[in-house]
Amino acid sequence: MRRTRFLVLLGLGTLLTVLVAVPAQAAGYRYWSFWQSGDGRWTYATEGPATARPADGSVHGFRFSVSENSGDAAKPRRAPDFAAICAKTPAKDGTKRVALVIDPGTVKDAPQGETPPALRTACAQVAGTATTAEALAQVAKPLRYNSQALLCAISGYPKSGCGEQLSGPAAKPDPAEARTDDDGPSLGVYAGVAAILTLAAATLWQSRRRKR
Repeated sequence: MRRTRFLVLLGLGTLLTVLVAVPAQAAGYRYWSFWQSGDGRWTYATEGPATARPADGSVHGFRFSVSENSGDAAKPRRAPDFAAICAKTPAKDGTKRVALVIDPGTVKDAPQGETPPALRTACAQVAGTATTAEALAQVAKPLRYNSQALLCAISGYPKSGCGEQLSGPAAKPDPAEARTDDDGPSLGVYAGVAAILTLAAATLWQSRRRKR
């Protein structure tokens, strides 16, 4: 009898171990991320656009997407090329030129019922002390901020929402994309759980049968 109880407890313990081992999907956030350029590459900004004061010739980028944190945030899909973006904007005394890449992201990241506008670039010519937010306001109105000064919308996109937390790492999984191992428990995990439950049930049934 003790052996039977031991086997049942062992099976249930293994079941709990398997269930705990199944990774839970981390929550994602939908927001405009802010990027700065360096050596021809994008780097996640360490400060917000309202405090960043770029020098003349700088390239800053904005990307709307769903991400869990800054480590997996999507970068703007256009290279930071100041010469190309500001080619038609000559230098002017008392001002500086800031190249901006504004990437509204993909349909997968868009809020329900909205379609992201096309990616675009702009060259803002602003006062020498201007912030990135002021440069953005010159070329991409209307901007929308929340009460914590978080940038919520650029050129009116999206119409609502601001850094909202979602139930998973992607807002709208694309049905055409292949399922990956990170999408949830694999078929093998479910099969293993079923096998453990079956073993525990069979052991308990045999124990009761021997009592009769």
